[in-house]
Amino acid sequence: MSTPETPAPSGAPVLPERLHPVLEEVTERIVARSAGSRAAYLARIARAAETGPARGRLACANLAHGFAASDPAEKAELRSGVKPNLAVVTSYNDMLSAHQPFETYPRQLKKAVIGAGGLAQVAGGVPAMCDGVTQGRAGMQLSLYSRDVIAMSAAIALSHDMFDGALMLGVCDKIVPGLLIGALSFGHLPTVFVPAGPMTSGLPNKEKAAVRQRYAEGLASREELLEAESASYHSRGTCTFYGTANSNQLLMEVLGLHLPGSSFVNPGTELREALTDAAAARSVALARGSAGLAGLPLGEWSQRAAQPDRAPVGEVVDEKAIVNACVALLASGGSTNHTMHLVAMARAAGIVLTWADLSDLSAVVPSLCRIYPNGSADVNHFHAAGGIGFLVRTLLEAGLLHDDVQTVAGPGLSRYTREPRLVEGPEGPEGRSSLEWVEGTPASLDTDVLRPASDPFAPDGGLRVLGGPLGSAVIKTSAVKPEHRVVTAPAVVFDDQADFLAAFAAHELDDRDFVAVIRYQGPAANGMPELHKLTPALGVLQDRGHAVAIVTDGRMSGASGKVPAAIHVTPEAALGGALARVRDGDVVTVDAERGLLGLADAETVLARPATGSAPQGEDWAGTGRELFSAFRATVGPANAGASVFPAYDAPQQEVPLAQHV
Repeated sequence: MSTPETPAPSGAPVLPERLHPVLEEVTERIVARSAGSRAAYLARIARAAETGPARGRLACANLAHGFAASDPAEKAELRSGVKPNLAVVTSYNDMLSAHQPFETYPRQLKKAVIGAGGLAQVAGGVPAMCDGVTQGRAGMQLSLYSRDVIAMSAAIALSHDMFDGALMLGVCDKIVPGLLIGALSFGHLPTVFVPAGPMTSGLPNKEKAAVRQRYAEGLASREELLEAESASYHSRGTCTFYGTANSNQLLMEVLGLHLPGSSFVNPGTELREALTDAAAARSVALARGSAGLAGLPLGEWSQRAAQPDRAPVGEVVDEKAIVNACVALLASGGSTNHTMHLVAMARAAGIVLTWADLSDLSAVVPSLCRIYPNGSADVNHFHAAGGIGFLVRTLLEAGLLHDDVQTVAGPGLSRYTREPRLVEGPEGPEGRSSLEWVEGTPASLDTDVLRPASDPFAPDGGLRVLGGPLGSAVIKTSAVKPEHRVVTAPAVVFDDQADFLAAFAAHELDDRDFVAVIRYQGPAANGMPELHKLTPALGVLQDRGHAVAIVTDGRMSGASGKVPAAIHVTPEAALGGALARVRDGDVVTVDAERGLLGLADAETVLARPATGSAPQGEDWAGTGRELFSAFRATVGPANAGASVFPAYDAPQQEVPLAQHV
């Protein structure tokens, strides 16, 4: 049985002599900008590691509590401290189709860990909201906050100090970023993320979107809409469009926290089962590799991270790995939610990433994927065409990824050009086929879905940072046709998405060009809900030939696409941002080509008093929202990750957007 940490085989990617100069420049400035905070972070996790596994220092009563529920054999082994003990942190629930397969994972992982010579305990669970259920409803106002709740929950799970490593079970939206932020607070522990895979392909996403738009026009019944939605979201596994959940999976693999090729293998298959067992076995090897560090000075401890079996998560997630994740997000056309999540995850490791970094990378990273909403294919088609393995290969060969990084599979990102395969025979556990990693396809198997860097769909990554008198914003252009990327029109201002939908239903928005300004939707106002429910209505008006766009301090789902949307506007309206001064009829420009978020007669508009307001008092009662007043009072801006957690030291001021426009 081969393992992901074996030496790279023949047929591995041919690396260029030097990296792309913009990749080098962005990486160097992130390293320089983060020098103080990254050093402080590394020193902290070094101190946590230098005295060996914390379990060995627990008082007798503490340790007895830690293994009280174990069977006699496990008690003896936990007591002896010889075998590594792994924490399993799970986000299983029945509300998320992507997370339902995790129901059986703890038992399977425990068995595989024991077979590999270790021990495992379920350390805790974390909440996992389904944004598909809460979309457009009050519960969505807790969605972004849940990321930091998940991070804190993961930290509580690991705080028992019984563990030598961790297995994180998560897939969707805020769950994976939250788990990683929590894991990074225990950055000395090797941590492997274990995916569950996407559901098999159902009703094509393009057909589902067409029914949604017909329903918005009153041309389809609720029963017809429900039938289409049910045929699309039809079984266990991740939804198959390329939204935040599947962007998470790609990023975890490119960050080196998944086993190679494991992200998009369907649940319930023999290969999925084998990969889950392999993740457990690999975690045991990494936990053993973390042993014997007691008393080592920081410099020597850090050098150990270059060894094949040394992969503390705080070392794996370094500046080069973060840049790799940014590049992969851009090349694949991933979710705009990661303009916040990547910033927050990076800062949890003491790394200061900015929107300007993402914008500069986007200018040189080619668009290589067409996955819905950026195309008609779903993630299963992408995986079949060569998937992450081919994407990593072609970006490495173009000098657009750092190969010299540490991963849970061993040193070097080139390991992630390989893919897992089952080999029939008696070698596997309980007579199952064994698992091996072989070099992946050197060419795309479907160039309508996945292309090499030498022949991209577009020369840039389809993400822009906009700047102007209304503030800073991001816009995803990969699914927006060129003729719709510049809109100048009168503003139509709403303080609630429900008011916009009511105006659409009353035909008040017919026969006109406009920019919908949906304000008081930022992190401090109401938790920054996704406004995906607006997409069908805006799509209807765009298809009628009108120039329409949206400007908001809220979010749009990773599934949104064809209507130009300037989102995450910072400063937000609730904190005095310029959106609070815009009125109906003010002329607004959304220009994705020049990177401009413009406002006619800006001096006059910005001198006005603010109008409207964020929800207050009883507006926040119900659906648990009243419990999050502390989050609303302390959450940071979108361009700093929209987090309630402080950075390790004060980040340097970002270069004003006007200098990047």
